[in-house]
Amino acid sequence: MKIAVITGASSGMGREFVYALDKEERFDEIWVIARREHRLEELKAKCRNSVRPLVLDLQKRESLEVYRQLLEAEKPEISVLVNAAGFGLFGVFEEMNVSRQLDIIDLNARGLTGMCYLSLPYMQAGSRIINMGSMSSWQPVPYINVYGASKAYVLSFSRALGRELKGRGIQVMAVCPGWITTEFFEHAVHDDTIRYYNRFYLPEQVIEKALRDLKKGKTVSILGLPEQLQAAMVKHLPVSFVMNTWCRQQGK
Repeated sequence: MKIAVITGASSGMGREFVYALDKEERFDEIWVIARREHRLEELKAKCRNSVRPLVLDLQKRESLEVYRQLLEAEKPEISVLVNAAGFGLFGVFEEMNVSRQLDIIDLNARGLTGMCYLSLPYMQAGSRIINMGSMSSWQPVPYINVYGASKAYVLSFSRALGRELKGRGIQVMAVCPGWITTEFFEHAVHDDTIRYYNRFYLPEQVIEKALRDLKKGKTVSILGLPEQLQAAMVKHLPVSFVMNTWCRQQGK
């Protein structure tokens, strides 16, 4: 059984990846993972491929165990794994709830790592892993501190994992977009700490570019020339200068 597995599939980038891959390829099933069952069920009527909803909270290790047991029972061939589950919080680190900030690490880093580890035994040459990073993967980001650090992990992990899997013919790509118009902001923004947003892209634009880059064998996908230049420049600029520039943009 050839399948695609997509986390964070109830909304945002995860949901749009479901639609995009459903149009792009044929699978025996697309396994869609998120916490909101009703949102996952809605995907059944909107996809040409068969959709299997898996109601899991990837912040919890118990959910990873459920996924492991399901793979062991079904023994599918995972053609594509998309790790799109994640969230962030904007604000002053010491003023925000510590449990919620630890949840960011649990989902964005630990959950993603666990999904990769558990899925790899069911992947073959030609299989692909897409991990959602961010423009914040490239630099420290005050006031989006923990989220940015978690996405830096995603980028580093994806690059290193891709190198390890090269001999098996499994491709790993990190998608590192700028601001995207998704439900992310409904959860991330709770005050005016972050005020400046230079430009927004649509999820469909990010995914279209990502799938093109995947076919080209790229390890990182960045939509937009300004974002590509930013990612290239911050590697050569002093970290203090980069953070000072960001803080000035936010009126700090």
